Amino acid sequence: MELLKVSVIFLLSLVTMTLAEPPGCKIRITDRGLEMLKAETKNFVEGELSNISMPEMRGAEGRFTYTIKDVKITELNLTSDLRFQPDVGLLFEVQNSSITLNFQRRILYWLFYDEGAINASAEGVNIFTVLHLSKDKAGRLKISNITCDASIAKMRARFSGTLGRVYDFIGTFLTTGMRFVLNKQICPALNHAALVLVNQLLETIPVRTEVDSYVGIDYSLLSDPVVTETSLDMDFRGMFYDLKNENETLVNYAVNPVVREYDRMVYLSLSEYFFDSGLFSYFKGGLFQTQIANERMPKDLEMLLRTTYLGTIMMLNPALMDQPLSLEIEVTAPPRSTIKTSGASVAVNAMVKVLVLPAGKPPVQLSIMTMEGKFNAKVSMKGKRLTIHLDLRRFKIYSNQSALESLALIPLQGPLKTMLQISVVPLINNYIKRGVQIPLPDGLDFIEEVVEYHNGYIIVGANLHFTTGLRELIERKLSGPTDNTV
Repeated sequence: MELLKVSVIFLLSLVTMTLAEPPGCKIRITDRGLEMLKAETKNFVEGELSNISMPEMRGAEGRFTYTIKDVKITELNLTSDLRFQPDVGLLFEVQNSSITLNFQRRILYWLFYDEGAINASAEGVNIFTVLHLSKDKAGRLKISNITCDASIAKMRARFSGTLGRVYDFIGTFLTTGMRFVLNKQICPALNHAALVLVNQLLETIPVRTEVDSYVGIDYSLLSDPVVTETSLDMDFRGMFYDLKNENETLVNYAVNPVVREYDRMVYLSLSEYFFDSGLFSYFKGGLFQTQIANERMPKDLEMLLRTTYLGTIMMLNPALMDQPLSLEIEVTAPPRSTIKTSGASVAVNAMVKVLVLPAGKPPVQLSIMTMEGKFNAKVSMKGKRLTIHLDLRRFKIYSNQSALESLALIPLQGPLKTMLQISVVPLINNYIKRGVQIPLPDGLDFIEEVVEYHNGYIIVGANLHFTTGLRELIERKLSGPTDNTV
């Protein structure tokens, strides 16, 4: 019985693994990338701690009555570290650091009244903060929880004013209270910084957003991030969809991208499914069709077509002889991409119609043929946008009606290929050169990119660059909405 139970559990886990949706897009941030984030994180934390507000303090000690107000943090000297916390997220740690404060005092001793500034320093400041990373219901990366522990070893005060030396002895009393209050303010400030401000920055990462007027892209996380001592790995759906029918999408049967490298700051891996879903969505959106006629028709190609179909025109109607010709090209099935170690390519099947365009009358079809094309695809990155450049390499046309007609089409092969290279391919490349944004937050870009081709997927290794400081990015997010549809 026990053996049967173990077998059932094993089979259920195997089925679950089989049914798990593979990612179309993966991102790995390495410890080298985290090293680049340390300075920005430190500056951001210092800014948040500098904004700590402390309440006015009143009290008495013997014959002394005091008031402390206008507490301001004037300087922070933090020795900090940022690293991965395995299976959890990120660890930000401050050790043996100092905070300098300035505040106003009012002290009454018998009939003597004095006021002035106090410069104090908190020494031996230690902060231990763990950020728990997960995906939310919308598939967005977020900080789901924060664990914080802060301590101040000691606090010193330097008095000024007429009675400065007289009541130095109550400095211990005042600084003990100040140390207690300051210590209680550190973790709430960091909690707000992480759970509110940083999460608002993470909201700028596109999850489900429009690419253009035809398609959108889904970058929702498929699972919680996987965190080790050296990296943070995220699996995204990486799927395009037709804006007119968002539920009609391509099923992912592609190879699961594998990232093994750690040398660069960040790695982006995209499977064939990422590209195929885009081709599928554009096909469903009706984008893959065009007409070559009038000024777009090269004169030498028109003359060749007229010579090739002279007999057909004469049989149909000799009056059509001087009428303009047209080529209609329509892709008949979603194009498919292939990625190998030698590079990437896209295979396209299309139907080509040769038509006569008599003035004021419906077009007259002369011929219909099948076209097979193969494009080399060069993938590149600029900033945070992925772009593709296509180059027509193989081209073939043939007739579905007879082998004899296919032989007659051979003279058209070269001119048609040239026409596509001159008239159609540049239009496609011009349209797709804008590229598509990858799932990175605002203000963070790829630099020094290197693209590697593997069997079934590509890997883009790069370094990271902040185009804008972390604090400025968050302030910009607070001041105005960013259009990233969930």
